[in-house]
Amino acid sequence: MPAQKTSPAKAAPPPEAPVAVSPALDAADRDRLLSGTHHDPHSVLGAHPVPGGVAFRAFRPYALSVTVVVGDLRAELHDDGEGFFSGLLPLRDVPAGYRLLIAYEGTVQETEDAYRFLPALGELDLHLIGEGRHEELWRALGAEPMTHQGVTGTRFTVWAPNARGVSLAGTFNYWDGTGYPMRSLGGVGVWELFVPGIGEGELYKFEITRPDGSKTLRADPLARRTQAPPDTSSIVHASHHEWGDAEWLARRGQIPTHEAPFSVYEVHLPSWRPGLSYRQLAEQLPAYVKDLGFTHVELMPVAEHPFGGSWGYQVTGFYAPTARLGTPDDFKYLVDALHQAGIGVLMDWVPAHFPRDDWALAEFDGRPLYEHEDPLRSAHPDWGTLEFDFGRREVRNFLVANAVYWCEEFHIDGLRVDAVASMLYLDYSREPGQWVPNVHGGRENLDAVAFLQEMNATVYRRVPGVVTIAEESTAWDGVTRPTHVSGPGGFGGLGFGLKWNMGWMHDSLEYMAKEPVHRKYHHNEMTFSMVYAYSENYVLPISHDEVVHGKRSLVSKMPGDWWQQRANHRAYLGFMWAHPGKQLLFMGQEFAQGAEWSEAHGPDWWLLDPAYGAEADHRGVRDLVRDLNTVYRHTPALWQRDTDPSGFQWVVGDAADDNVFAFLRFDAEGAPLLAVSNMSPVVRYEYRVGVPEDVPAWHETVNTDAAKYGGSDVINPDPVKPEAQPWHGRPASIRLTLPPLATVWLRPA
Repeated sequence: MPAQKTSPAKAAPPPEAPVAVSPALDAADRDRLLSGTHHDPHSVLGAHPVPGGVAFRAFRPYALSVTVVVGDLRAELHDDGEGFFSGLLPLRDVPAGYRLLIAYEGTVQETEDAYRFLPALGELDLHLIGEGRHEELWRALGAEPMTHQGVTGTRFTVWAPNARGVSLAGTFNYWDGTGYPMRSLGGVGVWELFVPGIGEGELYKFEITRPDGSKTLRADPLARRTQAPPDTSSIVHASHHEWGDAEWLARRGQIPTHEAPFSVYEVHLPSWRPGLSYRQLAEQLPAYVKDLGFTHVELMPVAEHPFGGSWGYQVTGFYAPTARLGTPDDFKYLVDALHQAGIGVLMDWVPAHFPRDDWALAEFDGRPLYEHEDPLRSAHPDWGTLEFDFGRREVRNFLVANAVYWCEEFHIDGLRVDAVASMLYLDYSREPGQWVPNVHGGRENLDAVAFLQEMNATVYRRVPGVVTIAEESTAWDGVTRPTHVSGPGGFGGLGFGLKWNMGWMHDSLEYMAKEPVHRKYHHNEMTFSMVYAYSENYVLPISHDEVVHGKRSLVSKMPGDWWQQRANHRAYLGFMWAHPGKQLLFMGQEFAQGAEWSEAHGPDWWLLDPAYGAEADHRGVRDLVRDLNTVYRHTPALWQRDTDPSGFQWVVGDAADDNVFAFLRFDAEGAPLLAVSNMSPVVRYEYRVGVPEDVPAWHETVNTDAAKYGGSDVINPDPVKPEAQPWHGRPASIRLTLPPLATVWLRPA
């Protein structure tokens, strides 16, 4: 077989040299960057491999020149006009690190290129944000100083799904965000930019290009620090506070709140002692509250708000303590000081609404975002504000994470949630035709119900020992019922720990405002609260709302001359502290301030100066509050069974003609306390009261008419022994001297 012929081997042709391309940006990308509508500036700016080498592009408006520095290599980029610079360097790979020398008129800056970095926000973060389940949202959004790819700087992130583009503006670029465009990450509406060399203390905002092409400059919704009003910029912040309250945190959840002593002093921090900072308050407030024996303080809203006259209830900076009194670490210092003094810290939290300021949340990215898209649903009819869209998962996430944030980052022990009723009802303050029923034809805001349930469940799961408290003024069923337990209305419980008893507050103050001669016709206003006392876990609130806007201070609501007003005031406090439920008292009422509260000057502390004759008038009332709290804390009968009907028994609840109320409180072991109030201005001698037969003698523990409190000193100085005479349906009875306009407490001797 003949051999096959083979063709001679041919040499491979030499490789063609790559055709170099122009590194300059094309017209479309230039236009999008100049107009602030580029979704991915990192794809065109920075360093990118191209045929012929590595293309470097920079967008630095107002720069005279830009030079790339790679090791010992320096290459000045070509000025392409309008702030664009580009150059092609004969490098095989994009260098791991390079820097830019940027020359401006009179100065040269050397910096890392912000557009050479990978995203500093992870895929899990984006996934959780998209699902509305990021329980630590403040760690993903906002300004986060960090080290990224070995370089220190700050990562800026913001949720703006309707924006055509977002840029970063601040002190570091003379508030011109043009050269700092951010990139859109995924499809969840989050924009991100890591800026090297930027650290704590820098001011910033987000420059957002709206869908219509117009621009708006917005404060960061997740800013953890802000400028003091009226300035509105956000501030890059990192906490350096070292906590000293580990002992407090370890024990605060040992006893459930509804079974523990809980006596609250409500404070408006800016006006408690006007002019004091958080750190100065830390030197005075804990000592004052501890001396008076309160277990907790409740702070009126401390989140940043532009108008001081709103008392904090119109919030623009939900993640930032107001800068009026100091930095976030200063506020932590105050909380820490209160905890180390053994005092819990509650905080007013306002998730119902927000103001319309055009630098804050309203139409944040050019369209309704945090507010409902339906104007009927978004406009709050009473306060001129906007209501949150509780049906949008990202908005719910913003608020739920905010509740967690205050509890975890600031060690807050409880959140008093403002204006819950306005959230729960679609027709709240609205006339027919101004609201649309829910899918079941009802008036309940199902989105708000779901939000409150999620918030409470999340907070209680993540932060053991805290309590949430609802300011809810209607008869909504199950405010303090667990979220997994359904009630008669078909809804699960809202999951709050406690609820303000607005009915008790209103009825009892109505009664106390009556002249004693008329009180017998309104007796039920003081007793009706016991009909529903165990339907929820209640707080009895005499709050700031009751001593403003012409309602007069607590003592000024009382009838009679000055002596009678103070006596009524003291008798009422004694009745309140003994009544089932926790108690809350607003600052100034603990010493019977006569004037309404004003946020401009705060409590009238001068009334406590002996030079003004305050010894009996005002100091006496404050001494009573101290003693009420002291006896209260050491008497489990007054708090251990607050939510258990077996912890209370009327002795006499129908003595309307006498204006007398008498009841027993019992602790878990059955030990009693007897409380008797005489709301008439006459002494009642030998007043017979039925008592349990197994107590050998009763000792007067508190008498609000004692001389040391400013009273007439009609007291029961000796132990009172029961007699075997049945009375008030009980096998034994005692005879008491009831002082005028006073409450007395008696315990087994």
